[in-house]
Amino acid sequence: MTTTETLVAIIVPLAVILILIAAGVWLLTRRRHLRERFGPEYDRAVGSGDGRMSAERELRSREKRHQELDIRPLPEKDRERYAAEWQSTQGRFVDDPGRSVGEADSLVTRLMKDMGYPTEGFEQRLKDLSVEHARTLEHYRDAHGVRLRSADGRATTEELRGAMVHYRALFDELLGSSADSPRREAHDDARRDEGTERSDAV
Repeated sequence: MTTTETLVAIIVPLAVILILIAAGVWLLTRRRHLRERFGPEYDRAVGSGDGRMSAERELRSREKRHQELDIRPLPEKDRERYAAEWQSTQGRFVDDPGRSVGEADSLVTRLMKDMGYPTEGFEQRLKDLSVEHARTLEHYRDAHGVRLRSADGRATTEELRGAMVHYRALFDELLGSSADSPRREAHDDARRDEGTERSDAV
């Protein structure tokens, strides 16, 4: 075997190994980015999809779509108006819990729209929110489920009370991010704990 052949025999396998290592590091880095950005939504996507790679493609497509959206902060006067509307909606809960939950759902949807989020379809709203607000999505899912049961007269007052708590968690985070303030973590967003938030919400 000539010197050239010997070098090729050494260099080619080494190059392949280095390429595989680099690819592995790249995949792990990208996966870490998705885990950090989407939090619990990453695990949910992996668990409900056709495997990890398919779920990660879906999450990356959400990121790409989000980059194309014109998400914008609200003027201070609009933020104050929304905060006042929430207080009014919250204040009507005792007299008409079902109506208040419906109004809370509409209020969150209008806030999303004014910030630049498309609002066609609940599932698409979840996907769009997941890029920047993944840690409050479970609040939104739970609240939406109660609202649907309420429309059929199947939600208890306690469930409706919980829905208001969940809607407020997302509402507060959206309003806070609209002011360019740091977002709060999901389980801390609801006034540190759900018990405290429930006292405030109703």
